Amino acid sequence: MSVVQVCAHCATRWPVVGAPAQWCPRCQGVLLSPVDTLRPTPPSRRNFRWVARSPYRQLVGPRPPARELGPTPRYSEVPRWGLLDPPPERPDDRLTRTESAADLAPTLLACTAIVFGLAAASEAFRYGLLLFNRVRLVDPLTLALSDSMVWATQVSAPLVALAAAIASVCRLALTRRRVLAARGLADPRSPRSLAVGVLVPVVNLVMPGVFLSEIAGGDRRTLTAIRIWWAAWVANGALVAVGLLWRNRDTLQAQADGVVLAAVTAAVAAATALLTLHIVRRFDDRDLFGRQHRSARWINVPRNAQPEEAAVG
Repeated sequence: MSVVQVCAHCATRWPVVGAPAQWCPRCQGVLLSPVDTLRPTPPSRRNFRWVARSPYRQLVGPRPPARELGPTPRYSEVPRWGLLDPPPERPDDRLTRTESAADLAPTLLACTAIVFGLAAASEAFRYGLLLFNRVRLVDPLTLALSDSMVWATQVSAPLVALAAAIASVCRLALTRRRVLAARGLADPRSPRSLAVGVLVPVVNLVMPGVFLSEIAGGDRRTLTAIRIWWAAWVANGALVAVGLLWRNRDTLQAQADGVVLAAVTAAVAAATALLTLHIVRRFDDRDLFGRQHRSARWINVPRNAQPEEAAVG
């Protein structure tokens, strides 16, 4: 028994008689190729053949007949068993930068009106000191207080106004998008064009009124409010230009008149900021203080009408 075949499953050695066998008579496992026990074959020359078979194959005996399967199951509704579905993603409720800036527009406009009102009061107080100084000397502490008030308002007012302008651009873009979407239209103007029309000097004297008139529709009250705001906006821009040119004059009387001009300009700027806030609130159907607007309608009741009829009317 020098030439044998080894079973790959049970490791039983079977002598080779005639032609090599393939299956083990004991466990039906695969028999490896014949090996001479007296002259072992080196690993490089072995010709083992690996055969894959199903793990469900019967080791001994014939394969059992296939079991008949029943009908395909059907369900009247989606089964609730099985793997759990991933939870649905929650909608992102965080505001974008544009929406956050737009929400700050009413607050910044109110702050702008307050700061420019303080600037107008500071300029008026300084002009009063100039009149008082014609006959009497001004106390240095009072003069320092007036200078500090004028300096603080001149520095803070433009910064607050610029922030309010940027927030108003964001508010205008969202308002136009909302109003036009309610009419089934898309805004033909991009946010960049709106920003250029509102923030660029000289151009912003015309384009903001155009942007607002495009979404006013046929509401006469809204159009009237926009026209009043537009006139105040242009007047404020003209006063700013005149104030810049007035500073080139060096006479004492011109400087005193410049104080009056600065006070009037600041007052008009405060009024313009309030009118802007009124326009913003009007498109939100609210009054100047942010309260829900209530529209009242007056009707004529005949003198001979009964009280019940008058109450119903």
